[in-house]
Amino acid sequence: MNKLTTLFLALLLSCSLSAQRLYVGTYNIRYNNPNDEKEGNAWAQRCPQLCDFINFEQPEIFGTQEVLVDQLHDLMKGLDGYGYIGVGRDDGKEKGEYAAIFYKKDQLSLLDSGNFWLSPTPERASLGWDAACIRICTWGKFQDKISGKQFYFFNTHMDHVGTVARRESARLILKRINQLSKGLPTILTGDFNVDQTDEIYQIFSNSGVLRDCYTNALQRMAPTGTWNDFMQDSRSKARIDHIFVSSDFKVPHYAIFTNSYWLGKSRRNISDHYPVMVKLIFTQDKTLIK
Repeated sequence: MNKLTTLFLALLLSCSLSAQRLYVGTYNIRYNNPNDEKEGNAWAQRCPQLCDFINFEQPEIFGTQEVLVDQLHDLMKGLDGYGYIGVGRDDGKEKGEYAAIFYKKDQLSLLDSGNFWLSPTPERASLGWDAACIRICTWGKFQDKISGKQFYFFNTHMDHVGTVARRESARLILKRINQLSKGLPTILTGDFNVDQTDEIYQIFSNSGVLRDCYTNALQRMAPTGTWNDFMQDSRSKARIDHIFVSSDFKVPHYAIFTNSYWLGKSRRNISDHYPVMVKLIFTQDKTLIK
């Protein structure tokens, strides 16, 4: 009887641990640029590799950047059990890049979702400040189907040119997080086009609202930065793809995955960015954190 009781308690603890954990990622997949094929980096050969990686890792939820509508359809065909939210940034429908959020439909329920543009007129597709491109932030409110825990997930791709645009975009994102989340656990992912030494990174990390998962992780696997430009020998300390979380989460593990694949005798990167993945635990369950 004691053995059965012990086994039952162990199973309960295992289920409880699973319910409190969240595996999260961010991945700039590189838009489908016809010129990439000339260099041996065509989307048609990269997409199956990307889907294999995600299907193996099985994150519950992850943000993406630079997703065009045809790529979105390819991902939905190749990914197992995922739904998505997001719209094309150029028209709020299907035109332009998506900052799509993918989530496991059997584990998470979508309670609410929306988009806002990184501009002075965030409710409509619009160019912001000195930005070179229209930029968007997609968000969703989710609930874990086992634990019932709710959280907000924001995903964005900030401008690569406009310094004013990045600064004002950071302030706008933080403002919207405060307005929408109302104290619920919050995750922000994206390609911020700035590394950890930049002013924009500091706006987020010093906000009192969010913390960088890299600096707060108990264990890290980060052999390089997050941008590789499709170069196998690329090495950098610069992390321009970030995952920020509210204080509702502990971060036991952080990783930058440098997976590659072979094309003939040539070794290739799946994207010109590496994916960032983190394992999170809701901090109210402090007894589960070791």
